[in-house]
Amino acid sequence: MHETFREHIESLHPTFQALVNSAPFTFATLPKVLPKAGIYLFTENGRHLYVGRTNGIRKRLANHCRPSSTHNTAAFAFRLAREARNVQKATYKKEGSRADLVRDKDFVEAFVAAKARLCTMDIRVIEEANPLRQALLEMYVAVALDALYNDFDNH
Repeated sequence: MHETFREHIESLHPTFQALVNSAPFTFATLPKVLPKAGIYLFTENGRHLYVGRTNGIRKRLANHCRPSSTHNTAAFAFRLAREARNVQKATYKKEGSRADLVRDKDFVEAFVAAKARLCTMDIRVIEEANPLRQALLEMYVAVALDALYNDFDNH
């Protein structure tokens, strides 16, 4: 294995442990001080659901949780709404597309409910500014915790 890559890989587990052991908060109780860049984890009833990475943690969490967030900014909530409405597969066809779904009243209700649900979930964050380690850490955390909504599939 390439030595630089090995060093990055070996740094993941201690950071993972720090994330898992950090005190959770909810969107309503967002701490005044948060790291700027890093990894965030959504957990509900002890089940780790979604890991994300960003260079703007506060803004990204707001994008996930704000009632005014759109299907382009609240991707996790949109996925939960799709699941609630039994629309599992994404499509690039007009029928069933994101734009089509947000015109459906029942889907919009599910999307609003999903954003509200995210606001009640436990959130944990850990700082990681290096983009390479950020990407590797997101994958490591998602795999290690078997995060239900991280699949790393291409679009």
